[in-house]
Formats: sequence, structure tokens, C-alpha cells
Amino acid sequence: MTEHAEEFEAHRPVLTGLAYRLLGSLWDAEDVVQDAYLRWSRVDPGDIRDARGFLITVTSRLAIDQLRSARVTREAYVGPWLPEPVATDALGPLDTAELRDTVAYATVHLMERLTPPERAVFVLREAFQLPYEEIASIVEASVANCRQMYSRAGRHLAAGRDRFPLSDDEHAKLLTRFLEAARGGDLGALTDLLAEDVVAWSDGGGKVSAARRPVVGRAKVLAFLTGLLNRYEVEAFDVLDVNGAPALAITAGGRHQIGLLGFRGARIEAIYTVRNPDKLTRFFTEP
Repeated sequence: MTEHAEEFEAHRPVLTGLAYRLLGSLWDAEDVVQDAYLRWSRVDPGDIRDARGFLITVTSRLAIDQLRSARVTREAYVGPWLPEPVATDALGPLDTAELRDTVAYATVHLMERLTPPERAVFVLREAFQLPYEEIASIVEASVANCRQMYSRAGRHLAAGRDRFPLSDDEHAKLLTRFLEAARGGDLGALTDLLAEDVVAWSDGGGKVSAARRPVVGRAKVLAFLTGLLNRYEVEAFDVLDVNGAPALAITAGGRHQIGLLGFRGARIEAIYTVRNPDKLTRFFTEP
């Protein structure tokens, strides 16, 4: 049994990354993986021919069930629901471009548009390169239907995914330029950095102040940012590796937040500010 448990632990990082991609919440992902472990512990090791395949199947099915119930809760969420930001080293292996792209914050956010089966098909095919026959067995659909779901998911996500992602160094430099321009009130520099159709999302979860609706368009986002900076002083900030890319950990007006940027080329097309303290406990020790 010790060897059985050790084999599960060897797969835990991959399973956690899989569940996070499907759920957008590391807390929920860890619960799903723990449920998968309980099922694993009740199975006779001699009955399992492919441990990885078995665990991916169990974890995926549990995550799909969890996502269906979570979607009902998220529909009643106060303001926009944003995924939980996660330190990159907690997301399992990211040794392919597909694994890294599917934990990118913008991609995880966009995947909220998909149905639970579509999301599972997309993640299992795009990130984990599973054959359609295996995916069909996991989501309990036909191979033809899985191909259609993957194609449909790709179309839903295409508009918001950067086809030419920045390197970490380029990303960090633009992130720093954005913060410096914002703190210095340099509207010219901010205007140059923002795409014309930029969208700013804020997630306070009804627990702290945040915009209840997305702010859309360069002029409105500039006014929104200027208003915040005039009202709240940035007391501390740091650049962290979050969801596979640099992000800002900011303390302003006595409140903690994680700021993430989505890029289209060298322009910022999305600003995500996570202020809900329940989603920040892994980054900040104080409330």
C-alpha cells in the first residue's frame, strides 16, 4: 500500500494542474485530487494497467462534476468571477507550450465561456495531447462529438488568446512599464500601452470594493485607473511568477491584490485585478 500511495504522489502535480485548468480554482482542484486519491486507495493495484490514464480519467470526471455545480455558484457571484491566481510552481509540469498556454491567466478566464464537457475536451486534447478515443471515454461522448467540441472550444477562445505570446522578459518589462506609467500618472505612456478595446476586470467577490462590471475601452479604462490611483496610494508591490507569467502583487489603500495583464502583441488587451481575499491567501499572510 505504501508503494500504491507513492505512485499516486508521483502523479499529484500533473493531476493538480489538470484539475486547475478545468476549474480555475486551486482550492477546488486540490479537493478534487484528494477525492481522486481516496478512489485510488480503494482500488486493487493489480487491476490497474495504466496508472496515469486511470488517474487522469478519475480526476477529469470529478472535476467536470465539480465544475457543473460551481457554475451555478459563479452565476450568483457579486461582480465578475475571475479565476484564482496561482504561483506557477504549484501548477505541475509546464514543459510544453501547450501546457504553459492552458494555465495562462487569460486562457483560464476565457475557458469560463465553455461548457464543462467542452472545457474538458479542450484541456485534455490541447494540454495533455490525449487521443480522441481516450477523451471520448472520459467525457462519455462519441469521438465525432469530441472533435466538434474541441473545434467549437477553439473558436470560442481564439479571439482572446495571444497567438504570439511574449517571453517572460518582455512580459516583465511591459508589466513594469505599465506600473510605472500608472503610478506616475503618465497618461501618454498608458495610452501607448493599452489596446483600443482593452477591458479591465476586477474581482472583489462582494468582500472588498471592486468594479461590478468590466470596464471596456481605452478611454474608460484610463479614467478608471486614474481614479483608483488618485484615491489609493500604492504602498508596496512585487513581481511574482503567476500562472506561467510575471504578475504584480500590490498593496494599495491597505488592501492586497494580484494584478495580471493579457497582451496582444505589445499592447495590453486585458487587465485582471483579483481583490477577493479568499483568492489571495497563498500570496499574502495578512487579511
